[in-house]
Amino acid sequence: MQRRDSNAPDAPLPVGAYTHAIEVTAASRTVYLSGQVGMAADGSMPADAAAQAALVWANITAQLRAVGMTLDNIVKVTTILPDYADLAASRTARNAAMGERKPASTLLIAGLYSPACKIEIEVIACA
Repeated sequence: MQRRDSNAPDAPLPVGAYTHAIEVTAASRTVYLSGQVGMAADGSMPADAAAQAALVWANITAQLRAVGMTLDNIVKVTTILPDYADLAASRTARNAAMGERKPASTLLIAGLYSPACKIEIEVIACA
């Protein structure tokens, strides 16, 4: 896979850890991960957003590993938060997991299927 990150010179720069556009060529596989929530493998879910956000990224890593990919393969992230107050916890967990990687990104403030869920993240990965 070849990846080219692009931020148009005549448009605003990204205001966070993302890239406005990512062109992927010569990809042989694309994986669409369903939204991952902050639930452990045993079904338990911590009450706080920070712990849930860390679990979400652990779950994303596990799902990618299961298909032979890593966080390096992510080209698009969509984060859904029911409460804007949890944005800092989300960003901290994302930065810890993603480091310098800057995929295309969308943030939505919207309800989730369960009031216990503080965050949900879906990704698209290419190899």
